Amino acid sequence: MILHQRPRILRSSPAIRSLVAETIITPNDFIAPLFIDEGEGILTEIASMPNYYRRSIDLTVKEVKELWSIGIKSVLLFIKCKDDLKDNTGKEAWNKDGLMQRSIKAIKDAVPEMYIMTDVALDPYSSYGHDGIVKDGEIVNDQTVEALVKMSISHAEAGADMVAPSDMMDGRIGAIRLGLEQNNFTRTGIMAYSAKYASCFYGPFRDALDSAPGFGDKKTYQMDYANRTEAIKEALMDVEEGADIVMVKPGLPYLDIVREVKNAVDVPVSVYNISGEYAMIKAAAKMGWINEDKAIIETLTCIKRAGADLIATYFAKDAARLLS
Repeated sequence: MILHQRPRILRSSPAIRSLVAETIITPNDFIAPLFIDEGEGILTEIASMPNYYRRSIDLTVKEVKELWSIGIKSVLLFIKCKDDLKDNTGKEAWNKDGLMQRSIKAIKDAVPEMYIMTDVALDPYSSYGHDGIVKDGEIVNDQTVEALVKMSISHAEAGADMVAPSDMMDGRIGAIRLGLEQNNFTRTGIMAYSAKYASCFYGPFRDALDSAPGFGDKKTYQMDYANRTEAIKEALMDVEEGADIVMVKPGLPYLDIVREVKNAVDVPVSVYNISGEYAMIKAAAKMGWINEDKAIIETLTCIKRAGADLIATYFAKDAARLLS
């Protein structure tokens, strides 16, 4: 055969494949989510997330030091609130001596350069397990936003670099931005969960924080997974209201949304490679059906290829080590 083009030439060796690779992932791309619990010396494996743990503050600090040493520069913090502190106001969320606030301070003291992002939502603090305040069986929007603003300011006071509202209430990005500005936190960023879908893949995360909804579901505030253009609308609204970064969540089943949002906005796009995605790879690898290491790198590369500038992933540590 005489061919004018032979695309296989650029696939013929590892050297040429690496030279022409369009998408490269590094530890700079990763945000490591961390689950924090009360106590000391606490290390609790999450049953539905093998090899992932809730840690007390002292062990969290140790983990953060290790993450920094392998090139991971950002963590996203979640806390497990004690049941006796949960109510329908979420007031523990802005307790200056709360678990989140103490965790932020401890990490900043130990690793000042680590970029700390914090989850902003009421579900860990809610007696109902919902992301907002409940009235007559309804998750009310505006009163919840007021609580989220208090929560965000409290995190900024503790030393958080960026707050990450994951609640999907209307108008919360603008309200949080205004609250931060009015309290002189002009360097605190906002990473908005802009296109957060009502997904079945969150199950293991809810096990991690004991934050499953006590009634109904979250479909009145999280997005319908059948919708695409709505994600663009939400992301553009959040940018207009002051978001520094917009997020698409989940990751793998929503790569088309990642690309759509990336094409629409002029701010960085983050993706959350969520607990269900992590658990599926772990389960398949345990059964011997896939190669776990290869699946991790392929997954994260595909998410970045789709348009992600940052990836929050439970594989952050594993991927950083594999890439090294």
